[in-house]
Amino acid sequence: IRPDYPRMERQVHGRARTEAPVGDAPNDELHFGPLQAMWQARLRQPLPGAQWSGITTRLAERLLESGAVDAVICMSPHPGDRWRPQPVVVTRAQDMSACRGMRMGYAPLLEQIEPALRRGLRRLAVIGIPCQVYPLRAIEDQLRREHGLQSLHVIGLPCSDNTHTERFHEFLALLSPRPEEIGYLEFRADYQVEIRTDGGQRRLIPFLQLPLSDLPADFFPTTCRTCVDYTNALADITVGYMGGRGEQWVLVRNARGQQLLDLLGDEVVLTPPT
Repeated sequence: IRPDYPRMERQVHGRARTEAPVGDAPNDELHFGPLQAMWQARLRQPLPGAQWSGITTRLAERLLESGAVDAVICMSPHPGDRWRPQPVVVTRAQDMSACRGMRMGYAPLLEQIEPALRRGLRRLAVIGIPCQVYPLRAIEDQLRREHGLQSLHVIGLPCSDNTHTERFHEFLALLSPRPEEIGYLEFRADYQVEIRTDGGQRRLIPFLQLPLSDLPADFFPTTCRTCVDYTNALADITVGYMGGRGEQWVLVRNARGQQLLDLLGDEVVLTPPT
């Protein structure tokens, strides 16, 4: 693909990120990509079983409830392994709850787009990480010209690293003698990993106490160790953890992103980042 972010930012957002200083303030776009607004955010009433409060899941639900899209393409847990991602095409809002939470591993998300278009699902939303969103944007015009895509909403998740699902299970085994009971894992803003088990136990592990030296050298592939788009700059809206005080950040990048955020109305609590 040979990523060209300035060109793709102009294609998607109408302009590339601003690199010049903005008055006396730091230039957030240099680090975060093109922005219209940046918020710390949480749902007023967190969704049951959500990784954080459920903003991403709720955005997708609202797109389907409002009739703005025909389908949402995203990841769900594999039936045989809750940590393994499985791409799905969701057409009913009530089915989005099955996709909540974190997956760890690789799966061909974009492979679902052309079959969805052949089914007549022409107005799509896609939830993806940066290395999925860039190729999606690279083929967006072709999907419109040749495959009937009518509209596209892109909800981006930040990403700093990934690994094969099998490798992730090895990591879990280093954290617990019963890794099969771990149902939740989160790298938190306070530099601790939170683990929850199916039995309701909760454990916090400081980052510096993680057994990273016991991981194989190829645990994180080279491409993830050299990621240039942690904040998902080509999404319409980015939702995810990027530091701060424990709440997620919402980065509104263009008018479509603002329309997405508006769908939540007063369900979402927004505060300026600190």
